[in-house]
Amino acid sequence: MKKNIIPIITASAIIVFCAFITAKFETRLVRAITIDSLGACQGISYQNGRIFLYGDREVGMIREFKMVNDSLVYQHKEVKLTQNGQDVINHPTGIAYNGSGPVFIGNSIRLNTEGTKWRAVIYCVNWDGLLQSGTLDGNLINTIEDDACIQGTRPEYVKYNNKWYVATADYGGHANEVRLYDPEKLKKASKTSDEGVVFKKFTCTPWVQNLHWIAGKGVLVLVQNKVEGRQWRLTYIDLKKSIETGKQVIINEVDTIDRPDELEGFSFIGDQKNGIAVSSSRKNNVNFTITQ
Repeated sequence: MKKNIIPIITASAIIVFCAFITAKFETRLVRAITIDSLGACQGISYQNGRIFLYGDREVGMIREFKMVNDSLVYQHKEVKLTQNGQDVINHPTGIAYNGSGPVFIGNSIRLNTEGTKWRAVIYCVNWDGLLQSGTLDGNLINTIEDDACIQGTRPEYVKYNNKWYVATADYGGHANEVRLYDPEKLKKASKTSDEGVVFKKFTCTPWVQNLHWIAGKGVLVLVQNKVEGRQWRLTYIDLKKSIETGKQVIINEVDTIDRPDELEGFSFIGDQKNGIAVSSSRKNNVNFTITQ
């Protein structure tokens, strides 16, 4: 009897995985709360039970929270993304963290009102030191110009063929791409166009604000606006197929959430059912979601 346990468990896992990547599902809002002291919230990073919200207050900053029952509780830990008192990462647009590789934070700066000129920078940081000291002082390892981008940067770790890469995407109305960077080469690069940094890329739909990797599923979520700076869309794509075809391969698209504001970030928190979506609004900027 014991010999059949592993095959049964394996078969069950395969069924759950296949159901996730083939079935149509919906994400809906459960409730919304207002979290202050973030400025315009720009994203969320979920790290093994720890929840980090980041925004562009008077300086770029990160605050740590924890789910206690159904409440999001501030842990009284704040990081200011400054060095020598000067604002460095003033508009954080992604935290790439996987628990083992180098940690990267993105900064996307619009240089003109038309959104045709951007300065995109990726910072390699000492994450543990950053959380301990509360600033970038002594914790900024490298500054990398993301000149391979088209419109901004938003780094997130993904896994392809059992190797970690740092994915990023553009925010714009046309010519958008998702690019995968080699993290070890990125860590030492001066710019992302340096030889060997860009591993693969594929085209994607417009207005990607952030990326969320679903570990173990091979699924990358494009956190998007439907139009520039407004309305919510979550696009689930098959990363492997997208890389192999050179364009996004959609598994499921959720665009039924009726919110007119600017969706900035999304993350599942511990499973593929419960999540948190954040917007840049002054009120109701943190939203609890359920996916079924």
